[in-house]
Amino acid sequence: MNVTTRPSIGDSRLAARLRRETQAEVLFSAADRGRYATDASIYQIEPYGVLVPRSIEDVQAAMAICREEGIPVLPRGGGTSQCGQTVNRALVLDCTKYLRAVIEVDTAAARARVQPGITLGALNDALKKHGLFFPVDPSTWQRCTIGGMAGNNSCGSKSIRYGLMADNVTAIDALLADGSRFTFADLPDNLGADVPAPMADLIQRLRALGAREAEEIAARFPNQLRRVGGYNIECLTPAARAEGRGNLARLLVGSEGTLAFSAALDLKLWPIKPRKMLGICQFPTFRAAMAAAQHLVTLDPEAVELVDRTMIDLGRSIPIYRATIDRMVKGEPDSLLIVEFHGHEDAPLLRALDGLDEMMADLGYPDAVVRATDAGFQAAIAEVREAGLNIMMSMKGDGKPVSFIEDCAVALPDLADYTERLNAVFERYGTKGTWYAHASVGCLHVRPVLNMKDEADVRKMRAIAEECFALVREYKGSHSGEHGDGIVRSEFNEPMFGSRITRAFEEVKDSFDPNALLNPGRVVRPPRMDDRSLFRYAPGYAADDAITPVLDWSEHPGPLGGFLGAVEMCNNNGTCRKFDANVMCPSYRVTRDEQHLTRGRANTLRLALTRQLGPDALASDEVAAAMALCVSCKGCKRECPTGVDMARMKVEVLAARASRHGISWRERIIATMPRWARWASLLPPIANARDAIPGLAALSERVLGLAAERRLPRFRWHAFHDAELRAPDGREGEVILLPDAFNRYFEPENLRAAIRILRAAGYDPAVARPPRGMRPLDDGRTLLAAGLVEQARAEARRTIETLSAWNSPVIGIEPSSLTTLRDEFLALLPGEPARAIAARAFLLAEFLEQEKAALPLKPLQAEAHIHGHCHQKAFGAFPPAIALLKRIPGLKVAPIASSCCGMAGAFGYQAETLGVSKAMADLALLPAVRAAAPDAIIVADGTSCRHQIADLAGREALHSVRVLEKALA
Repeated sequence: MNVTTRPSIGDSRLAARLRRETQAEVLFSAADRGRYATDASIYQIEPYGVLVPRSIEDVQAAMAICREEGIPVLPRGGGTSQCGQTVNRALVLDCTKYLRAVIEVDTAAARARVQPGITLGALNDALKKHGLFFPVDPSTWQRCTIGGMAGNNSCGSKSIRYGLMADNVTAIDALLADGSRFTFADLPDNLGADVPAPMADLIQRLRALGAREAEEIAARFPNQLRRVGGYNIECLTPAARAEGRGNLARLLVGSEGTLAFSAALDLKLWPIKPRKMLGICQFPTFRAAMAAAQHLVTLDPEAVELVDRTMIDLGRSIPIYRATIDRMVKGEPDSLLIVEFHGHEDAPLLRALDGLDEMMADLGYPDAVVRATDAGFQAAIAEVREAGLNIMMSMKGDGKPVSFIEDCAVALPDLADYTERLNAVFERYGTKGTWYAHASVGCLHVRPVLNMKDEADVRKMRAIAEECFALVREYKGSHSGEHGDGIVRSEFNEPMFGSRITRAFEEVKDSFDPNALLNPGRVVRPPRMDDRSLFRYAPGYAADDAITPVLDWSEHPGPLGGFLGAVEMCNNNGTCRKFDANVMCPSYRVTRDEQHLTRGRANTLRLALTRQLGPDALASDEVAAAMALCVSCKGCKRECPTGVDMARMKVEVLAARASRHGISWRERIIATMPRWARWASLLPPIANARDAIPGLAALSERVLGLAAERRLPRFRWHAFHDAELRAPDGREGEVILLPDAFNRYFEPENLRAAIRILRAAGYDPAVARPPRGMRPLDDGRTLLAAGLVEQARAEARRTIETLSAWNSPVIGIEPSSLTTLRDEFLALLPGEPARAIAARAFLLAEFLEQEKAALPLKPLQAEAHIHGHCHQKAFGAFPPAIALLKRIPGLKVAPIASSCCGMAGAFGYQAETLGVSKAMADLALLPAVRAAAPDAIIVADGTSCRHQIADLAGREALHSVRVLEKALA
């Protein structure tokens, strides 16, 4: 797909009608179409455009317009589908921004009615207060939507206990292709006068089909819990209706948006089991684990999940998961099976773990169970397991684990033989498969490692698929056990179910949607799964060789010095859409726009780097708009399981734009602040006049775009000077303090407090001075934020050359400044000198905790609420800051569960981003600060964070060094 191969249809009749006749957001730019052209599959198909409906009425109007214009419609939730269900040449309906309400909860009946765009995570958060939850739990629970789960007939790890989505959806309020609206539910044989005649006719025709094909359905449908391929026409048979399994909602569940649009869904809820225990079973071989699964399920667990050797090794290579993996394994196992027991009391669960120990011993594996009984360890294990797909996709290079036979399901007694034979298939084609997930139901996720840019590997994919599905049929299994049909599997429905059932599927589609308005070519009448014109990496896909990256990307193979490879690490699985207490992705949490999501930005960059947005796209307005709200928080660097570092990628965009268009006066003033600040600090009244003289703030907004209602940081008379400390000489106990420009000129008391703390801990601080007459060292971060990369590189070189004269630890107190030495310096000046400096650069709390340095601290009877700077969290430096404060006797330390504060350097001062800055703070940080007792201490180690808290909450926040200073004995 090349977005530039067709003229823009942004002003087409379709877009114009949608803008005129709906209240929805209408997105038809080339970049918008490109961002919605992909999902988590291998495919990329440009839609006509995107509609973000504000109401169901918008959906109805859009469907009517498309019906008249002959344009297909594609409902879309989180866009996490792995088989290509949510990409098509259609109008995409993105339901995630507005259609996400819990309409009703009936606690007595344990039922809920919801809109299709609500995520599973948000739903269960809302249900928690009622003691209820919705049990279908895909690993994407934080971002997958209920509408998408219904469209896909999702399952999750607990299906052995609770069944599939089809078992837990009791009714669907559906919009049909002809404009009618009807609730599909458990309807009696005699439909009665309440059912409109056209709908009654449709239902009777469907039931007649079920009666006619009942024997064929019984003969051809796999007798597997995890069968989600084709349409669920078994619910139409007389036997299903007689046994209470004839709910018509089941027919729509799993139909992938091809039969109707779900306006609302009625769900079956279950009581929460508050306690759980996990046993992590260690196996010496993969086959041993597969053979054991059938025995472990007899212990009546909630789930049995596989982690194979590849996932163990890849997980250990990702910093956020390393410690958890190390706790999970005992010795060097080849495979793990994680067995979960849930209940209401601990004692029965502990007995269940005893039974697991006994069974493992009986199977020949004594002392092979690691117990996870505390909630923290369990949560960490869940995070690793849920990230399984993304951990597998963290492989660098063009060869990736590819989803196309991902979720075949076979009976447990056949699992060991099936997996062994499939591994032999992989070996015969010169590849290997990565295995993980649902051993409890014989539905293991397996992905052969292939290069979808290589025609030979595409042919291998086809051959492996055909051999795999033949094996599945031999074992009377299901070729789709969780992820549905989409493009990748729809064409195999006929070999799976036979021609007669396939024609029945087509008859169902035609009965609902005779003109193929809804997501055509999925489930029935599909394209070939290996049609490369539909691939993300289609023939002709290539990097724009006119682009020269300014940073080092050599850790990623591929063109543009590895820059394109780094961007392609985004697998579109959408972890960045989550809304938990971690950092990523703060701008998306505010706007809920795909454009302002790490995934959306990565797709925009990929399109730009491969000329799919036209020439010079890296410096274009469309790419700049996608990056405008990225606050360079580095959350994605740590929290994205495939390590997409959007902050570093933004530097490339800023540099390209600065090179082509230059930078504004505002950007230049802020970028060069460390250079002119020492002169401003000599006359603070003049430097601070903007906020002291009426009218100047408003003038600065008009001229420079600095928001008038924001107070700028205040220069201080007594700025910190390097002469306050001696120069380094390498003596014993020496540490080199690296003063940052923000604390140096605006809050020098923080640097002086750090000096007192270091001395109290027994260290001898010094300040590294550049050659005589030169300005103080500068990390170059403000220059990078403006795209002035060559100037930043010069500052990095000066800093590295100066610090390289000594081997002493380098200590900083401003997270964004100090971590530049550990991150951006390595991309600016790759090589041993930069690596050596990075290895001995620490935030003060990190250093003292690592060294286990003693501090003479007196009691401080107070409560401290501590907010972590984004870079503290991204580089694992927040836990040491908490631990250091917890050393103070009497101090109650409470970490604030928050994402980015929203100030983010100059971001919060800009008039155009002021509203988003405030909204970021309002998500979690400000409510927590306002709820704190008046005498509580608010702690924030980031300069920006302290200013945001002061401006928006009216509370003074202190750097942690100031709190420690108060407690020094």
